[in-house]
Amino acid sequence: MTVRGFQARLATHDLAAAMNFRSPGKVAKAHDITDLLVAEGVDTREGLRTWLDRPGSRAALRAVKGVGPKSVDYLGNLVGRSQVAVDVHLRAFAVAAGVPDLGYEQLRTAYEEAAALLGHEPGGLEHAVWRFRSGFGNS
Repeated sequence: MTVRGFQARLATHDLAAAMNFRSPGKVAKAHDITDLLVAEGVDTREGLRTWLDRPGSRAALRAVKGVGPKSVDYLGNLVGRSQVAVDVHLRAFAVAAGVPDLGYEQLRTAYEEAAALLGHEPGGLEHAVWRFRSGFGNS
């Protein structure tokens, strides 16, 4: 599916029901991100990957209400980058490991450096920590 195709689908379908979004803010954020990408001429996964490399793209996304650095990093992961998108699970894991309370960028850097020391891709380490802390897949 393309961004324009998704935008067309948003016009005719209830995103909240389809995605089980309980928050109207999440629905609005999805619409706003989609509108931004269409306005920027982004229509494909590769187009989004290229656009994210352009100066000002992160700032444009961050200007969308409700989009923070984690959302931007997560979008990077969706287009094939191996990044760390710090969320509550990664923060809790760091605290449990004795890492002091760090800002988003500092904690992301700490995870990236840990991944490099361990010989792992940053996104792979992020996913492993997320699965562990969230209990997803643990039996």
